Amino acid sequence: MTLKAGDVVVLKSGGQALTVADVTDEMVECIWIGEEGDLFREKLPASVLELVTIDMSEDEDEEDDEDSEEDEDERDDDDHPAKKTAEVA
Repeated sequence: MTLKAGDVVVLKSGGQALTVADVTDEMVECIWIGEEGDLFREKLPASVLELVTIDMSEDEDEEDDEDSEEDEDERDDDDHPAKKTAEVA
């Protein structure tokens, strides 16, 4: 397995995604953000990592869902009681 900077990997034993920052000999320098937003950087042996395949099509679907939710919110504004009161007055 040949890794390069920018690849996304995980530990073979599991865990969160790590981003490859640098590769030297058999060591891979990875960075990731912890649960509290802290940035971590660690050198790990390449033998404990596996490459992750990221499916970008799911992200596009989520964006479409967000757009349709915004459209629904805009339609809901038309039915808002305060707006109806203002129209009557």
